[in-house]
Amino acid sequence: MNAPPYPCDRKYAENSLGYTLRWARRCKAWVQEHQPCSGEGRQHHFGIVQGSVYADLRKRCAEELAAMDFDGYAIGGVSVGEPEDEMLRAIDHSAPWLPEDKPRYAMGLGTPPQLLEMIARGVDMFDCVMPTRLARHGVALTPDGPMHIKNQRWAADIRPIDSEGHPHVTQFSRAYVRHLFKAGEILALRLLSFQNLEFYLRLMAQAREAIAAGTFGSFKDSFIARYQANDIL
Repeated sequence: MNAPPYPCDRKYAENSLGYTLRWARRCKAWVQEHQPCSGEGRQHHFGIVQGSVYADLRKRCAEELAAMDFDGYAIGGVSVGEPEDEMLRAIDHSAPWLPEDKPRYAMGLGTPPQLLEMIARGVDMFDCVMPTRLARHGVALTPDGPMHIKNQRWAADIRPIDSEGHPHVTQFSRAYVRHLFKAGEILALRLLSFQNLEFYLRLMAQAREAIAAGTFGSFKDSFIARYQANDIL
């Protein structure tokens, strides 16, 4: 894989794409020679779509990787400094050319609204440091948006961080978690990490339920509207 930075000119992106495809072919050949095809010890290998912001390069990369028949496909080279609309366009220019019967994985993303927008574009899997990174800085993710728990406004607030959250976290008040941060207690980081990870897992479970029920579009819109409308910083 060779992920170009943002911004980069077309020539740079083309050269990087060449590295990506050559590396993918070498990896596929090695796997076929050295790894078991099925059963115990079988690993799954993903090709990674690159191409920067150039739609035709993304399409070419996706199609060539699909022809190599990987177990799944990642969409890489996003969230490298580009605006959010460019990031979503990169997904738009990659996902349609990938096999529908193989998992599609967006690398290193993203915020809760971004995850739903990418699911709407056909992405199945994600990974991101955001839940725990935000937790270390005192930010809790809630259905009403990010909450900066260290702010003075929570000093006497006895409500839980997220009334819809996991019982392990809802037993603690906002004021108490804020106190833990101010006191330098490691429990504060653990509680917010738990909150944020559980929030992401809950969101994905809700998305699956909405897809199964045929209501994903309305679920996405209502979640994002609520998440972005409230000022609880």
